[in-house]
Amino acid sequence: MQIEQTEVLIPTPDGQMPAVLNMPTNPNAEPAVLLLMEAFGVTSHIRDVANRIANEGYVVLVPDLYYRELPNNKFGYDAVEEAMAMMWRLDFGQSMETDLQAALTYLKSQAGVNSERVGITGFCLGGGLTFFTACKFSAEIAAAAPFYGMVLDEWVEAIKDITVPVYLFFGRQDRFIPGDRIQQINTRFQELGKDYTLKIYPDAGHGFFCHERSDYNPLAAEDAWQKLTQFFVSI
Repeated sequence: MQIEQTEVLIPTPDGQMPAVLNMPTNPNAEPAVLLLMEAFGVTSHIRDVANRIANEGYVVLVPDLYYRELPNNKFGYDAVEEAMAMMWRLDFGQSMETDLQAALTYLKSQAGVNSERVGITGFCLGGGLTFFTACKFSAEIAAAAPFYGMVLDEWVEAIKDITVPVYLFFGRQDRFIPGDRIQQINTRFQELGKDYTLKIYPDAGHGFFCHERSDYNPLAAEDAWQKLTQFFVSI
């Protein structure tokens, strides 16, 4: 499949938010995926993942959620402290809701997109924000698949507002997400009777999906990719 990758700008109240749009050249109305970046920014790895998803038959949009800190808002995987510092400067309240709404609106406005079939996924920071989007914007998406996202207390509470299928991926050896937090998330989804699947890879750490990171786990990454693509077929 041929994929056209273009740099686009998404209007927000705080200025233009750059994004990468991956569009299959097939003119039919396609399902779409909003792909949210890691704490390291819109890296070459995230662009590669966007291309892989697009090759499965989706229009994929990757917004640069660090756009307020341009131009130096991308980090190598060895710059963990710098990336984490920028991540925690984000406003995980109204500003983030506004940015995510802008990205969803832009993605749905594309001529090649079926606006009723939009999924969301993301890794690390993007995994947490995928979870956040499912809580805040279930009415605008069809499915959510967060990868090893750090989940704030208020987001656990907001699971009650999720109305779409969710597939959560975690590594048991994740040094940023303790096992009791994963269990808390699992218990709340279960108690609320939500449509969800939670997959834990026993030997995987944080960042297990990324081949450029020290925690890369090829077996877990391949299995998660298969499960992700199968999950999104239902969009």
